[in-house]
Amino acid sequence: RYCLLSRGLGDVYKRQIYDRFIAQTPTASEVAAREAVDEAASGWWVEPAQAVPGRALLFIHGGGYGLGHASAYVGLASQLAARTRVPVFVLEYPLAPEAVLPAARDLALRTLAGLAARFGAVAVAGDSAGGGLSLATVLEAARQGIAVSSLVAFSPWTDLSLSGASAQELAVGDPLLDVGYLRASAAAYLGGAPATDPRGSPLFDADLRRLPPTLVQVGSDEVLRDDSRRLSEAAGQAGAQVELEEWQGMHHVFQLNTRELASARKALDRAAEFVSRHWST
Repeated sequence: RYCLLSRGLGDVYKRQIYDRFIAQTPTASEVAAREAVDEAASGWWVEPAQAVPGRALLFIHGGGYGLGHASAYVGLASQLAARTRVPVFVLEYPLAPEAVLPAARDLALRTLAGLAARFGAVAVAGDSAGGGLSLATVLEAARQGIAVSSLVAFSPWTDLSLSGASAQELAVGDPLLDVGYLRASAAAYLGGAPATDPRGSPLFDADLRRLPPTLVQVGSDEVLRDDSRRLSEAAGQAGAQVELEEWQGMHHVFQLNTRELASARKALDRAAEFVSRHWST
C-alpha cells in the first residue's frame, strides 16, 4: 500500500515494494512485451497480436513521481493493448528526487513527438501522478502543434498543492494514499517550483481548452477524487470535451485490480472504447 511507503523505508526498498505491488496486474492473453533498448526513450512496448496499423498509445505510469518503473506496468498496459488492439509504449521517465520538474514532462513530450512522427495517430493514458503528467504533456504538445487523438486519465493527480476538499475529508478512510506521503512526493518532484506550476499541476493550466477528447475515471473513496472533479469541471468550462466517471466505492487506480474487480475490467473496457472512438485517422 502507498501509505506504508512513507514509514522509514529507503528509496530503493520503497521502489522495489511498489513495483511488486503494481506488477500483480495480470498480463492479458495474446499480448507480447519487449523492452525498448535502442530507441530515443527507454520503456516497454506492449503489443497485441494483429494490432491495428498506424496507431499507438503512450502510457505514463504513476507512483507519486518518485516510484514505479515501466516494467511493473506491463500488466496494466497489456490490458489496454488487448482492448484497443494497438501497441502501447510504457515510458521509463526519471524519478524524483534524482530528477525534478520539468525533466519527466520534457522527456514525455519528446517521446510523444517521436510517436506522433512514427504513427498516424497517437493516444495517451496515465494513472495517478502519470495521469497528471499525461495531462501536462498533452497540453504542452497542443501548444507545439503535436496532435493527440484522445487522453485517458485514471485517478490523475492534477493539483500538487492538495487543495481539494477530498484531500482532507477522505484522508482518514483512504486505504491507499497517505496525504503526508503525497506532500513529500510533491515537494521532491517540484524541486523548488511552486505547487501550482501548471507543468506539475495541470489543474492550473490556462490552456485547458486545448485538451483532446479526455476521459477521467476516479474512485469515490480516494483523497484525489476532487483532483478529477475540479480538472474535469475547469476543462469543460474552458470548452474541452471531457467525460468524468466517478466509480462508487472504488479506491485509487482500481483499474489495476483486473483479477479481483469486475469494476476494474468494466472501467478498462470503457477506457478502450473511448480511445477507439476518437482516433483521428
